[in-house]
Amino acid sequence: MAAQPSTVKVIDQIQVAPPQGSVSTTIVPLTFLDIGWFLCCPVQRIFFYEFTHPTLHFTQILLPNLKQSLSQTLRHFFPFAGNLTCPPPPHVPYILFNEGHDAVKVVVTESDADFNHLVVGNHARNVKTLQSLVPKLPFIRPSSSSNTTHVAPVMAVQFTVFANSGISVGVTSNHVAGDGRSINHFMKSWASIHKSPQGDHDLITTSSLSLPYCSKDIVEDSNGITSNILKGIRSIGDSGLSGDAPDDDDHVLINLVLKRAEIEKLKHCVKTTQSKNEVDQQIHISSYVVTCALTWVNLMKLHEQINGSPDDDDDVDYHFLALVDCRERVLSEIPANYFGNCLTFILVPAKRRELMGESGIVFAAKAIGRNINEVGKLGSMKGLYLENKISSIMEVSKRSRVVTVASSPKFQVYKTDFGWGRPKKFDLVHIDANRCFSLAESRDDDGGLDIGIVVERDKMDIFNAIFQQQLNTY
Repeated sequence: MAAQPSTVKVIDQIQVAPPQGSVSTTIVPLTFLDIGWFLCCPVQRIFFYEFTHPTLHFTQILLPNLKQSLSQTLRHFFPFAGNLTCPPPPHVPYILFNEGHDAVKVVVTESDADFNHLVVGNHARNVKTLQSLVPKLPFIRPSSSSNTTHVAPVMAVQFTVFANSGISVGVTSNHVAGDGRSINHFMKSWASIHKSPQGDHDLITTSSLSLPYCSKDIVEDSNGITSNILKGIRSIGDSGLSGDAPDDDDHVLINLVLKRAEIEKLKHCVKTTQSKNEVDQQIHISSYVVTCALTWVNLMKLHEQINGSPDDDDDVDYHFLALVDCRERVLSEIPANYFGNCLTFILVPAKRRELMGESGIVFAAKAIGRNINEVGKLGSMKGLYLENKISSIMEVSKRSRVVTVASSPKFQVYKTDFGWGRPKKFDLVHIDANRCFSLAESRDDDGGLDIGIVVERDKMDIFNAIFQQQLNTY
């Protein structure tokens, strides 16, 4: 039976803009590295913090400083305060920040949910409850037929107070504006400014933070890649790579911590089965790779237990879709602090017999690692986004089961400290049921990873059993 639903009461709604006069009206063009993300729903993140004070203390003491520090941060990350603008074809979409008009909508709410239940331990939590802690953003896409210009905010923020227990910071952003590295840069900058006694708008003089590099001129498109990708997206219609996480009482978000010792055991197992040729290739076998391999196999096993195997056809194709950050490593001319999207896809194929066999995790890890290695050999921006890449992924998703991974442990989300200490928990809540999982560093196990997965409530015990059985195999 589903738990008693919690309620969220809106206390205040405000608009927060960069300081007056600090940013002029600006059009931010979108590159071919941004355009493809029109296929992705808005990304929803929640940071939970301990806060043993009543709601009035938050609204009177904390909220003014949070608004001021957010305003100072938006001075440098101003595209997040703008609007994503999709004009009729053949025009290319862009982000417009209109000084004196545009701002980030901030909603302040109060929840009667049990804060400790949401943050303590790794038990299942109601997706509907988590969805109530993040703001909504419209999901727009360039149209091939409309003569209307569509406009939608790039970002929204929601503070939720759990009286005398905690607070959550829910952030929803459009992936078109920036990838995980960009949003993580923004969050840590905001937290640092808020934590600073002076509210230093120059983003604190630390070695780990810097001003974002917002110029798009650095991403060259001399081959018309942007135009071709845009045509492909406009031809797709209303379907996309992913939608919102299920917003009902039948789905839960479960978190599984893969401990460092377990990860090292998996890595050792994969490496000891490598052939001389694989060793010579220096296949990338990391904590990220083996965790993705384990979760991919487990989700496929869950899928088959629920739906049955595909008529015992061992030649059926399964696919894994992951993202690789191309700043510095692949595109040396793009700096680490580049603001926007700088990712490429890897699409890893596998036959059912390869994935479901005794050595399925080993096979998956080598395949993922091999594809990550190939990204480093691209050497050009055109190689990052072949003109037919999006359409190929869409075509594969129609005929094959595709599992994707979101976020990265490299973001170190548990270092996002507003002055209230480390987050008690971090969640990525927009992920699809049984098709996508999130990865973050473990809060309490150094070197461990936290896997977030949305499953149907009555299937979570099956998945937990599959997960534990696979770990016991190695």
